[in-house]
Amino acid sequence: MSAEQVHGQVHTEMPSGLRASDADRDRVLDALTAAVGDGRLTAGEHEERAAAALSARTHGELEVLTTDLPAVTAGPLPVKDVVRIEQLGSSTARGDEWSVPRRMDISSAWGDVTLDFTRAVIGHDTLRIDLDLRGGTLRLITRPGVVVDSDCLAIEYGTAKVRPAGEPGTPVVLRVEIHGRLSMGRLEVRPRRRLFGRRTATA
Repeated sequence: MSAEQVHGQVHTEMPSGLRASDADRDRVLDALTAAVGDGRLTAGEHEERAAAALSARTHGELEVLTTDLPAVTAGPLPVKDVVRIEQLGSSTARGDEWSVPRRMDISSAWGDVTLDFTRAVIGHDTLRIDLDLRGGTLRLITRPGVVVDSDCLAIEYGTAKVRPAGEPGTPVVLRVEIHGRLSMGRLEVRPRRRLFGRRTATA
């Protein structure tokens, strides 16, 4: 994705009708939060625009939320310390150069959670996942240097399949430690699948 994150306005070369990703929504939310801190938006305006950003489906719907804010170039988005995912009967995926936090709290019932690390932005050497999953799949798509440790995960009526990515001795860039409980579900850790030498979808 080719986009420029700015302190206020978020500029993008994407067509306005293109579907927005979770990362796109997060960028706009961060810009709106910064605008509140600068006194450019009131708390009420921030709440209204943040709700619109969370429900936006296209880039065009996101762009209108920051058009009246100044475009001041800023550095990369800060990596969050904690990310929480709570869902019931639905599925969530992280990919497209998402920023890996220090810790994730995942509570999911009858849905899947997919974390794709193949193009993730890794700012820490360790990610701790506190998991409470029932009746679904936690799927981690890894790359060489991403190591997953599930020794502290309690599994009840479920399965775990962990396939390493890369050759033994590959330098570790990220260690993923999974804690918590998995009940009537599945843990799947594997590299991105390939077909005839080309990468395929992570699903």
